[in-house]
Amino acid sequence: MAKPKPDFPPAADILAQCDREGRLAVRVTPGARSESITIAKQGIALKTRAKPKDGEANGAVIAMLAKALGTAPSRITLLRGDTSREKMVQIQ
Repeated sequence: MAKPKPDFPPAADILAQCDREGRLAVRVTPGARSESITIAKQGIALKTRAKPKDGEANGAVIAMLAKALGTAPSRITLLRGDTSREKMVQIQ
């Protein structure tokens, strides 16, 4: 059985959550049953199947955001929250 495709909002809606410097607040739920990105009050809520060990979830967060925005993962940098569910990323 194939994995269902993640559900992403439009890239413009995600980018609208960024501040002037391109920083985006992300609330991550690692180890979720399904992968999705939703718009929340304080930024973006992201669910990933990746487990929070050895940076797997952080890599998955960057990869999912890059795919949703249609940009390269190298253009997204994790600024804060390496070991936390509350993360701050910068989109260039």
